[in-house]
Amino acid sequence: MTDVRSADPVVAQPPPPGAGPEAGRVGRGAGLRAGAGAALPVVGILIALAVWWLIARLELVHPAALPPPGDVLGAFVEKPAQLLEHTWDTMLEILTGFALSVAAGVLIGLSLASSRAVERMFTPLLVAVNAVPKITLGPLLVVALGWGQKPILTMVFLLCFFPIVLSTATGLTTTPADLAELVRSWNASRWQAFRKVRFPAALPQIFVGLKVAMPLAAIGAVIGEFQAGERGLGYLITQYAGNGDTATAWAAIMLVALVSILLYSALLLIERIALPWVRETTSSR
Repeated sequence: MTDVRSADPVVAQPPPPGAGPEAGRVGRGAGLRAGAGAALPVVGILIALAVWWLIARLELVHPAALPPPGDVLGAFVEKPAQLLEHTWDTMLEILTGFALSVAAGVLIGLSLASSRAVERMFTPLLVAVNAVPKITLGPLLVVALGWGQKPILTMVFLLCFFPIVLSTATGLTTTPADLAELVRSWNASRWQAFRKVRFPAALPQIFVGLKVAMPLAAIGAVIGEFQAGERGLGYLITQYAGNGDTATAWAAIMLVALVSILLYSALLLIERIALPWVRETTSSR
C-alpha cells in the first residue's frame, strides 16, 4: 500500500521591503533625482555666465560698466587675499546684524501676538519705519553713530527686522484650530500652550521671515559699507569703481552674491534639521 502524504500548499511569501527589481528601480530613480537637483543650480549659474559673456561680447552694455566674466575672474586672481579678507569682514557684519534682528524681531512679534491692543498700537509705526527707504538714513546714521560698524549693523537691523516681526506675529496668531482645541481640552496653562503648541506651530512661518531677511542682511551690510565702511566688500566696490577698476568692483559684487547664497543655504539646512516634521506633513511639488 502506498502511503500518500498530504502536503500543505506552499504559500508564496512577498519579498521583504527594499528587495526586488522594483525597489532597485525606485532607489535608482531617487538617486537620479537627487543628482539632478544638485546639478540644477550649477546649470543655472552657467546659463547666467553665458548670458553675461554674450552681453559683454556684443557690447550691449559698455565694458566699463559691465566687464566680461574673464576680466572679473582675472581681477579676483590678482587680489585674492584682499578680496577674501574683506569678504570675511562683510560676512561677520551680516551675521551679527542678522542675529540682532532675529532676537529683536522675535521678541517684538511675540509682543504683537500676545496683545491685540499692543498690535493695534505699534503696527502702524512698524509699517511706517519699514516704508522709509533705508539708503536715505545712511548719512544720518553716520552723523549719529560715526564711522565703522555701528551704522552698518544698524542698517542691517533696519532692513531685516520687519519680515521677522511680521512672520513671528503671523505664525503665533494662526495656530491651527485643531491644535488650539486640543490645548483647551488639556486645560493647559498659557505658558504650556505657548511652549508645546503655539511656538512649534509658528516655527515654519518664522523661518519664512528668516529666509526673506537673510538676503536683506547682505544688502544692508553693503549699503552700510557704502556710507560708513572702512572695510568690507561694499567699501571695496566704492573704492575700485571710483578708480575705474570695474572688474575688481564686479569681483567684490560676485563675492557678495556668493556669501548670500552660502548663508541662505545654511539657513535652509538649519530649517531642515530643526523642523524635520514639516516635510513629512506638507505636500511637495
